[in-house]
Amino acid sequence: MTAATCATPALKAVAAARTRVRRRLSVALVTAAFALLGLLAARVLLGDYTVTIPDFFRIVTGTDIPVAGFMVMESKLPAALAGALAGVAFGAAGSIFQTMLRNPLASPDVLGVSLGASAGALGSSVLLGWSGTPMSLAALAGSLVVALLIHLVGGRGATASHRMILIGLGISAALQSLIQWLLMRSNIHQAQDAMVWLTGSLNSPAWSGIARLAVVLAIALPVAAVLARPLRLIELGAEAATALGAAADRTRLALMAVAVVITATAASVTGPIAFVSLLAGPTARRLNGGRPSIPLSALIGACIVVAADYLTTYVVPGSLPVGVLTGIAGAPFLLSLLIHRPTSRGSNDA
Repeated sequence: MTAATCATPALKAVAAARTRVRRRLSVALVTAAFALLGLLAARVLLGDYTVTIPDFFRIVTGTDIPVAGFMVMESKLPAALAGALAGVAFGAAGSIFQTMLRNPLASPDVLGVSLGASAGALGSSVLLGWSGTPMSLAALAGSLVVALLIHLVGGRGATASHRMILIGLGISAALQSLIQWLLMRSNIHQAQDAMVWLTGSLNSPAWSGIARLAVVLAIALPVAAVLARPLRLIELGAEAATALGAAADRTRLALMAVAVVITATAASVTGPIAFVSLLAGPTARRLNGGRPSIPLSALIGACIVVAADYLTTYVVPGSLPVGVLTGIAGAPFLLSLLIHRPTSRGSNDA
């Protein structure tokens, strides 16, 4: 038997395994996409004011239908779109950070990136009276400062991921104090609005903010898809990735910049909706057989936010901000990750 003949079954087995991996990811992506479409339809068409499907399409194509038109264009549709886009942003950012730092706890929430956006936006609003695009830029600046600190102080080497997470936790604690100080300086009306925004809310988001977030995602996500190609090598560790030809530090810095931009932009529109990044990444990884997937994590994040928004708007009494429900769901999930921390590769940094 020749070497080529012996190698054929092995090659076929490898090809079959790759086909199974691709098929599993495709099924998960299609299922998540249909789930998101169903949740969006329920959020827009059902609830306290039901809109029929023909009326919905007539409204979005320009037909003026009293009451229904206002409900769709000023309340239901903006909330649904803002929730879906913010969920995509938080989910994708969570997957990037978690894969890059090889730790399921390494989400923008835990690392302080979301709090950096909150502090930047709140500081610009309270101290400078900014709103709209200037406030979004301040949120982006706050997130970039946090990410830069994490990257610079975290350094390089085998323990860089471990140090980055600890540094992020320390920065989060400091930012919490800064946000409390900013709230103390604000008047009662500013404080009330800020508290709702800091919790994460989809209460009448502006169309301009939704459009800004959509444009940023349309540019950033393809860039992330290109940059993420060597991400599986980086999962092996910086030294191993470098030995295999991947520019680990440069790729990690570029991916961090993309994740920070989409996180800050989403936070400037909806507020930092708690724990979506933390929930989406591990859920997507589990659905994908233990492999990370930024697109699947983005879709899972969108499903989480839209479903939570539907529940807080129509099911839970009191019309809670959506961030309250995701925070309630995320807290036990975080404890579960801490208690059942895996010991296999990819989690050795926690």
